[in-house]
Amino acid sequence: MSTICYAMNSNLRSLSPYESKVVLSLVEDGHREIDRAGVIAKLGVSPASADLVIRSLRRKGWLERAGRGRYLLIPPDQGPEVIAESNILALASRLVDPYYVGYSTAAAHYGLTTQMRSVVWIATPTAGIRDRHIHDTAVRFVHLSPRKFFGFEDVPVFGYPVHMSDREKTIIDCVDRLRFAGGVSEVRQMLAAAARRVDWQKLVNYMEKIGSVSLAQRFGFLADTTEAGMPNGARARLKGMLRPSSRSFLGPPAKPKDAIGYNAEWQILVHLSPRDLGGEVALPVRRSAGRSD
Repeated sequence: MSTICYAMNSNLRSLSPYESKVVLSLVEDGHREIDRAGVIAKLGVSPASADLVIRSLRRKGWLERAGRGRYLLIPPDQGPEVIAESNILALASRLVDPYYVGYSTAAAHYGLTTQMRSVVWIATPTAGIRDRHIHDTAVRFVHLSPRKFFGFEDVPVFGYPVHMSDREKTIIDCVDRLRFAGGVSEVRQMLAAAARRVDWQKLVNYMEKIGSVSLAQRFGFLADTTEAGMPNGARARLKGMLRPSSRSFLGPPAKPKDAIGYNAEWQILVHLSPRDLGGEVALPVRRSAGRSD
C-alpha cells in the first residue's frame, strides 16, 4: 500500500480531501467499484455533495461510469490519465449481467488475431440490450440462446474479474458468427493459430453440447482449409454429428464464378472462392490421416 500511495502522491495533490478519501479508501479496502450510495456513506455528505465529488473524480480520470449510479476506479498504479483497452473491458463488463467478452475481442486477448478493432463484443442471453460507446470504443451486444451461453471463465483485468470465453468457445463462436470476428478469411487464420493451442476434446464437447449440425459443417470445412490439421478422434466425433441428409451453406446467396462449390467431406455448399478464404489455401480433401489425440 505504501508503494502505491507513494506512486500516487503527485496525482493525489490535485484531489480535494473528499476526493482523496474516496480514492484511498477504495485502494485500502481492495475495492474497485463503488456506487453513489457508497460515496455518500464514506464521506457522510448529502447526495448533492456526493454527486459533485463523483463528477470531479470522473473529470480528473479517477472514476469511470459503469452503469446507472455505478462507477469503477481506474487503478491508481496505472495512472488516471490513460484509459487502456483493459480498462475498457472492465467498464464494458459492467453494462449487463450475465455476460461474457467474446468473438474477436476474446480472440485478440488470446493472441489468435493481430487485428485490433475499436469494438468490444459482449455475449449475453439477455435480449434488447442497446449498443454503447465508451470513449472511442463501441460496445456491441450479441444475444445468445441459453444453450450457447457457456464456456467462459474469469480473466483478471487490472484487478477486475472479467468473464471471457475460453479459447475453445472463442473459436467456436467466431465460426458461428463470422461477422463478429472479422469475416471468413480472418476466422480461418484464427483457426490455424488456435489449432495447437486448444483442447480438441473440450472443443468437440462444446460442439456436441450446442448440437448444431450446420456449425459442425462450417467448422470442419474451415479447419480443413488450414494446414494445422485436426486430431483424428476430434475429427471423427465432429463428423459423427452429420447425417446422410445433412446439408449446409457457407457464403453469400449469390454464387461467385470461382466458388469452391459443394464439399462432400462436410456436406456443405460453399459460395466462396479461395481468394475469399485468404488467397492460396489447401482446399479440403477426404483424408484418413491426421494428428493423433
